[in-house]
Amino acid sequence: HRAATDADAALLVAWHADPEVSRYWDDETFTEHEMRTRLARPNVDMWIVEDDGEPVGLLQSWWNGGSPRRGGLDGFLIPSVRGRGVMPTVARRLATELLAQGWSEVTVDPYAWNERAIRGWANAGFVEISRGHPPDEDHSAEWVLMRFSG
Repeated sequence: HRAATDADAALLVAWHADPEVSRYWDDETFTEHEMRTRLARPNVDMWIVEDDGEPVGLLQSWWNGGSPRRGGLDGFLIPSVRGRGVMPTVARRLATELLAQGWSEVTVDPYAWNERAIRGWANAGFVEISRGHPPDEDHSAEWVLMRFSG
């Protein structure tokens, strides 16, 4: 993975415009200006997932205020590379890096209906902590809390 930059804004906009991506992100789509604003958020780092040097997805690490730092990951792959183990490998690497940087915990919060994501996060080393969380400001449906255990 590599840090996403403003030069990636058009690519990220195009990926989010694909219904097979946006459906996992509450059908959100973005303009290039909105994406550049998202790339500049102070409490989120965005990463381009690569497979053999080709950009194939997005991971973002976000954190809450306070110390030690704790937060989570969100991400997606473009449809053509799903099911090949790319995301679990990259997510495990990023979560391990964040813990090595002093984070106290790394979590994910997939929708309960997204069994593929739940399996993928489990393959990356995340363990289910709780299920059945109701929709809130960040979730449009019931979700699952998972914590990285390595």
